[in-house]
Amino acid sequence: MRGLRSHPLAQPRLSPAEIGRAATLALYDELSLTPKPGLVTLIDSGSHGDMDAHTFMRSLFSLRHYFVQIAEAGFGGAEFGVLEQYGMAAEARMLAATGGINTHRGAIFMLGLLCASAGATLRDHGGVLHPDLLRSSLRRYWGDALSRRSQRTSRLPGGMAAARFGLRGASEEAALAFPVLFDTALPALTQALNRGLAPQEARIDALFHTLAVLDDSNLAHRGGLAGLRYAQRSAQGFLDRGGIARAGGLLELHAIADAFVAQRLSPGGSADTLAAACWVTRVCASP
Repeated sequence: MRGLRSHPLAQPRLSPAEIGRAATLALYDELSLTPKPGLVTLIDSGSHGDMDAHTFMRSLFSLRHYFVQIAEAGFGGAEFGVLEQYGMAAEARMLAATGGINTHRGAIFMLGLLCASAGATLRDHGGVLHPDLLRSSLRRYWGDALSRRSQRTSRLPGGMAAARFGLRGASEEAALAFPVLFDTALPALTQALNRGLAPQEARIDALFHTLAVLDDSNLAHRGGLAGLRYAQRSAQGFLDRGGIARAGGLLELHAIADAFVAQRLSPGGSADTLAAACWVTRVCASP
């Protein structure tokens, strides 16, 4: 797919349309990454028997206008209820495109909020985007609404798993302005790129840093608390041994991916966070 550059960082002055297109490209950045533990790639379905890369591409195509629309809404000062309506409509289009399969519900929520925050930041700061400004906009305009939302009990599988095990779910992450994204995933990605890792290797590095610390409710839903902790230990151990950049790192990565598939584990929340980090590097002048 062609579009805004992922590295070096994109030009600082963007439009809402470019912000939205960058979100679609960032989701493709995540999809095209291989090997990954339990996640769908361009060549395999990971731990998912009901979807593959074609399913994801149909989903991406159905969402391409949503991210532009919600960035424009943020630029226009829309209230949280408007953003929710756009998100629900996007989810309906996704499900229609995939035959009822949830490929990007988490990304609709997370990247949608980030695109809206970027739109608001464009309006308030003359078109200059920076991670700190994105977080500030998110808190300023929708922080209270997100805090109230995080208190509601979700009926979605991931939300129910988070509540059952006392985890910090997606709604609470959003209410806190996405700490794992901005404090873990994004620094890991940018530092790996600055060390000279190729973009694919840097994304693997960022994915494993995220997986090691995120309360990924997708993992908890599939494998319970034991499955989540196993995945976190596996990720941290991989990093402690040198990660993807060390000799033998790729072989170990394949082994970890196979182990996740054997246990039907899939870190969907970590994948969404990686895609969000890729999006930030596309739209921000400086991480």
